[in-house]
Amino acid sequence: MASAVTSGIRVTVEAHHLSERREPGRWLFAYQVRIVNEGPAPAQLLSRHWIITDGLGREEHVQGPGVVGQQPVLAPGAAHEYTSFCPLSSPLGSMRGSYQMARSDGTTFEAAIPEFALAAPESLN
Repeated sequence: MASAVTSGIRVTVEAHHLSERREPGRWLFAYQVRIVNEGPAPAQLLSRHWIITDGLGREEHVQGPGVVGQQPVLAPGAAHEYTSFCPLSSPLGSMRGSYQMARSDGTTFEAAIPEFALAAPESLN
């Protein structure tokens, strides 16, 4: 599990390999994200930027609005959780990134998504 706090927004991520969904040359990972507003003011998640790195060091950037079709507004103390998936061409890799967040006064900031490992159990010795 990995966790980071930026401007009062805590992002925690946990990933696991979906071994039952294994295909030749492709590994599928699920990751659970929990975003908590630990700050004193509401914040809305506007967009995401993921950097996905496979075991050979190749990077893929994924950007878009919201998360799983939502742009949640987090009141102080509120949390938003979701699960998503990532296919890789290798049994090892990592993900990291950021969420663009906005406050009600119009200011925006990038909340860090901490780097976390994607690792199929058979690749760990």
